[in-house]
Amino acid sequence: MNSRRVNVEDYRRLARKTLPRVIFDYLDGGAEDEKGLAHNRNAFDQWRFTPHRLTDVSQRDISTSLFGTRWSAPFAIAPTGFNSALWPDGDIKLASAAASAGIPFILSTASNASIEEVARCAEGEKWFQLYVVQQQLAEKLVMRALKAGYTTLIVTVDVGVNGNRERDRHNQFSLPLKSTPSLILSGCLHPSWTLRFLQNGMPQLANFVSTENGSLQAQAAVMSRQMDAGFNPNSLKRLRELWPYRLLVKGIIRPEDAEVCISCGADGVILSNHGGRQLDGSLAPIETLAEVVARIDRPVLADSGFRRGSDIVKAICLGADMVLLGRATLYGLAARGQQGVDEVIALLKAEVDCTLAQIGCPAVDELSAAYLRRVS
Repeated sequence: MNSRRVNVEDYRRLARKTLPRVIFDYLDGGAEDEKGLAHNRNAFDQWRFTPHRLTDVSQRDISTSLFGTRWSAPFAIAPTGFNSALWPDGDIKLASAAASAGIPFILSTASNASIEEVARCAEGEKWFQLYVVQQQLAEKLVMRALKAGYTTLIVTVDVGVNGNRERDRHNQFSLPLKSTPSLILSGCLHPSWTLRFLQNGMPQLANFVSTENGSLQAQAAVMSRQMDAGFNPNSLKRLRELWPYRLLVKGIIRPEDAEVCISCGADGVILSNHGGRQLDGSLAPIETLAEVVARIDRPVLADSGFRRGSDIVKAICLGADMVLLGRATLYGLAARGQQGVDEVIALLKAEVDCTLAQIGCPAVDELSAAYLRRVS
């Protein structure tokens, strides 16, 4: 861990210095006024710890079990797209960092390395996240992931239309990147990024660059989140029939929607508001987490807004089985490549451990709502 960078925000600041503005805004931005971004962070303040004292915390265990596997920490790397715009081979570096750290990695449909390439180049258990642009193409991607050895399918359902991401619109962000005057100027002011970019070429959505299903139109549809707005429970059941292993549904907020997912055969859900990138006025997942956990008897994971080990501990106290990290590890990637991802993972593990000690809990497995109190 680098002594000069002691929290995720330090890596965010370094990423901002490293990346051209158009790329940083794509990474950092949200929908419309971005109040949802702030709310995701502020929502954690609704819960305060009630530490237990006279408890032996001389030895602490931050590992956790999920789907029969013991993981080194209660968090995973979330699916994120266009990562090679942050650092060359970004998807592979994220996957390698996750494998080294003993946590799950989730590959996005919008990755710059293909399903097969990540499977070849990175060790560790890998999960695949599916955007359903159209049903036939989705089924082909599912079968590719199955053949490549992915163990878990994650179906994202909160992108019926693209969120109104005004930073990206102001910057004319698109795929392929447009050589606008602002991008050229910003590239000149960020020579290290520009050199890496020129050496490695324009990132493409590798899962769509093939003789079978490749087209710039399909890539543009994914980047602009032009998904199947008609996706419904029957669509989910069809994917359940195709996929023989674990299947999770991502993008859930309401408890009743979680129940529908389980009734359609899902093995669990991921509470998410897409990191505030879709709907600016959404509740944060942490706000409905306890209610969802009470309504379904399957694993519940959560993402959106997690920046601290204490955030992660609060989610586990409220019943989450695991937390997914999106921007947090991407800031590390953008700042320092895989080394930055390694460092962010290490510092969050240290923060989880410190939080356990501070609240008087010797193990993640012993966390419960008794360690929290909701305040107005």
